[in-house]
Amino acid sequence: MIQATGLTSNPRRGFPPAVDDVSLEARAGHVTALLGGADAGTSVVLRLMLELQPGRGITYFRGRPLRRIAHPAREVGVLLGEVPGHPGRTVRGQLRMLCAAAGVPVSRADEVLEVVGLVSLRDQRLGTLSRGMDRRLGLACALLADPHTLVLDSPADGLSAREGHWMYGMLRAHAEQGGAVLFTTSDAKAAARAADHVVTIEHGKVVADQGVGEFARTRLRPRVAVRSPHAARLGALLTKEARVGRRSVEVVREDGNRLSVYGSNCAEVGETAFKHGVLIHQLADEIGDSGPPEPAEVSTGGATAADSVPGDAVSGDETGTVTARTGAGTAGPHTLSDTSNTSNTSDTSDTSNTSNTSNTSNTSDSSNTSDEVGGKAAARCGVIRVGKMLSGSTGAYRTELSPLPPPITVRPARSPLRPLRYELRRAAGLSTGYLTTLLVLAVSAVLALYLARVGHTPLPRLLAAWPYELPLAPAAMGAGLLGALSFGDEFRHPALAADRGTVPRRLGLLAAKLVVCSGTALLLALATVVGDGLTLHVVYGEEVTQLPPDWLEMAASWGALTVACSWAGLLAAGVFRSTTAGLAALLAVPIVVVPLVEKLMEGPSARSAAGLPSRLRDVMLVQWPAKGDHFVASAVRMIAQPVGSALLLSLTALLCAYLLTSLRSRAR
Repeated sequence: MIQATGLTSNPRRGFPPAVDDVSLEARAGHVTALLGGADAGTSVVLRLMLELQPGRGITYFRGRPLRRIAHPAREVGVLLGEVPGHPGRTVRGQLRMLCAAAGVPVSRADEVLEVVGLVSLRDQRLGTLSRGMDRRLGLACALLADPHTLVLDSPADGLSAREGHWMYGMLRAHAEQGGAVLFTTSDAKAAARAADHVVTIEHGKVVADQGVGEFARTRLRPRVAVRSPHAARLGALLTKEARVGRRSVEVVREDGNRLSVYGSNCAEVGETAFKHGVLIHQLADEIGDSGPPEPAEVSTGGATAADSVPGDAVSGDETGTVTARTGAGTAGPHTLSDTSNTSNTSDTSDTSNTSNTSNTSNTSDSSNTSDEVGGKAAARCGVIRVGKMLSGSTGAYRTELSPLPPPITVRPARSPLRPLRYELRRAAGLSTGYLTTLLVLAVSAVLALYLARVGHTPLPRLLAAWPYELPLAPAAMGAGLLGALSFGDEFRHPALAADRGTVPRRLGLLAAKLVVCSGTALLLALATVVGDGLTLHVVYGEEVTQLPPDWLEMAASWGALTVACSWAGLLAAGVFRSTTAGLAALLAVPIVVVPLVEKLMEGPSARSAAGLPSRLRDVMLVQWPAKGDHFVASAVRMIAQPVGSALLLSLTALLCAYLLTSLRSRAR
């Protein structure tokens, strides 16, 4: 269960806090709705609960705060806004990447895709998904690690009626299996249909904490939705008859040709229309919200309902009815029968098609006709089974939705290689790395041909395609860009947002990124040298590409340069939370830091480091062979170069900054 106490957001300058002392409870086996408008602060409440926003208060998930849970994804499944994934990644690739992060088998991705009905779209890019498909994928991401608790922010917002019924049915099924569900909504009718408990928030404070039965009695009222080209005349007739019969009837004139009639039923409205020859296009029972209304023309008959406030209008293409009956009205030779507005929506479209039927019948209002119409509407939606009256409610209905498929057993793969698997799937799932590599190889080949044609370029710079005019070789800049992207993408598309902050600053994730960036940089360096060598060999012959005797030392220096550039881009992006900042920090090394190092190293030296390898061998506990002194001396010479010294200083500073930000985030 979820227990939130005293949640308060940090106040903004000149404004009160968006959320002030909110406490609530979401029990296991129940669906809890957090009801509030756009300025109520429901989304802020969820972010405070998940520790994604600074503030005060504490939230326990089955008795533990989120920061004390080793693997939050296995405890809490989260859906906040759109799916936080790179638009170029495929649906299946996104889920497989999250499987690696959560430590569950990759086969789980295909299983949840089948549960949410996205098997046929598994190879589609995230950027091309419709709103309904994005919501389905978001729910799949939340269910991936088989969590006990689901926390969702407006999961049905923007969905068609059919998609909304499906979404709430999945939440109900999760609760019936023993899980806890908490979702936000601004629709009181949706809260009454889908939830067992409703917490109402206004202006950042809890104003009501009710069971759904009490909520329906105090907030929702039954009404009759009427569509007629003579809506004004029909409204006047209904008001007059109610006044004559001394009945409390409230008629609300909605936009266009619609009426909402409170305190009556389909039979009475249909009989009035029949007697006075008023043409009716729609007649259906609905559940109206008695919350703050939109401006509307209201007329009452008989006893006035001073405390009754008309509900929001239900659009014609929205399935506002939970249960429907057939009423009839006629004007002269025209006799009408109408069914509830049930949307007929395909799985890949968010647009609902509403059909109202009109045929010849006598004026009647029978339960048999009601059951028949409700059954047809249920068959069309594909998810509604039975409309059941809420216990103790005044005409409020809710639906039982089809359950989830059998639960999937998840065996967490406990392994220190989990962050490495995640990073490999993250890097391999996008075309950016491949395109960058191809661009680097093409630019390097062209530069190598140009340098060979001009002449007077040493062989190491020729094979690396590194002119003196450029601060870094194309391969080194490409490696730095890939390193910056590996952390920059985490902030632009935070796939791990639910796992402790926007990007979890764990050393395991950093180590995995360093390893993958190292391998990528070495492969890029090797591919560049081999590609440039082959190009020069084909165009100019063997004399240009003959390897020198110290080629091994040169290869080590070239590999170390590309790896260092990759690490510099990675750490800078992680510290400054931006790919652009990471690449800028990399370019600042040869442009700014190298001249400073050269200035410090100018002038004669009073001391010499000659013999350093042998002294290191004497100090070290593990003695290396005598030939190892040559490699140690080569490493010392690389570090002694201005570029090597500048990169070493930059990497040290960036690593310290990253560790400080990591410790600060953990302290919070």
